[in-house]
Amino acid sequence: MTRFIDVPDLQRWLRRRGVAPVLVDMAEAIREDFLRWEAFEKSPRVASHSPVGVIELMPACDGVLYGFKYVNGHPKNAREGKLTVMAFGLLAEVDTGYPLLLSEMTLTTALRTAATSALAAQAMARPGSRCMALIGNGAQSEFQSLAFHAMLGIERIQAYDVDPSATARLQRNLAEVPGLRIEAAAGVKEALAGADIITTVTADKCQATILTDDMVRPGVHLNAIGGDCPGKTELDPAILRRAQVVVEFEPQTRAEGEIQQMPADFSVTELWQVLAGQVPGRASDEAVTVFDSVGFALEDFAALRYLHRRAAPAGVGRDLALVPSLDDPRDLYSLVAPASVPLAQLA
Repeated sequence: MTRFIDVPDLQRWLRRRGVAPVLVDMAEAIREDFLRWEAFEKSPRVASHSPVGVIELMPACDGVLYGFKYVNGHPKNAREGKLTVMAFGLLAEVDTGYPLLLSEMTLTTALRTAATSALAAQAMARPGSRCMALIGNGAQSEFQSLAFHAMLGIERIQAYDVDPSATARLQRNLAEVPGLRIEAAAGVKEALAGADIITTVTADKCQATILTDDMVRPGVHLNAIGGDCPGKTELDPAILRRAQVVVEFEPQTRAEGEIQQMPADFSVTELWQVLAGQVPGRASDEAVTVFDSVGFALEDFAALRYLHRRAAPAGVGRDLALVPSLDDPRDLYSLVAPASVPLAQLA
């Protein structure tokens, strides 16, 4: 049987456990897998682009388990009352090919994105950072806020969105979180004032300049997660030229991230090198650091592995007859032969 976790299953579990503890735990699972970097087969995502969005497959394998995620990105969906990003994923045994887990990954992608952001910031932001600017207050904003609060001790979020109702929703949703204050900013510059960390997570599929070089003061850490496909960026290239830039998987980020604006020999560091201590995440207190995050399949693999290890034993989800069970594996036709197999045996 394959374990199946749908959205209501995950909702119930997250409400029972709490979003913040799951973010912390999932970040540790992601760290564990980045520290096994060499064990993985890695490739950029397989993408099918259209003028209005993208549909992608994101596979990863460590020789024992194989995982993939199906995910879309359609910014226009928000205007039609639909999610801009939705996903599902599968985890399977390499030895048999049998699927172990089929799970929703819309909520899970939001969790793993925020967990990865905070994990990188732990290694790259200046110690003692307490204020974060959050530019773009869409579906990811609550998860980013909770992850940075739980994992870095961020106490104040200065939030800005071109749609004030998005910021109001963020404030309303997190109003009861102890020790966290969400302040609405009237513009980008107001949001940046005094911020130790800047998170940019806008949705439009275009090359935009959300931040110009003069807006970024020395010592700031930039968590740039909105630029995540060809033709979509948020940062002035001048910021990148003076920053330490860390990416997840260089071949993918060169096509999809902020560094698509830079020459092919522009120097970057991969996140696993920072987490492993091979390269410092920050050269000095005055350095500008950028995590150019586009989302990588290893993070989804880690999230699926985490769900299989933690949620399934807790009774989250249910078994699904996704693969036939047969006395004679060669006799697949027996499943459809008239009156040959009682339906109860197919459950």
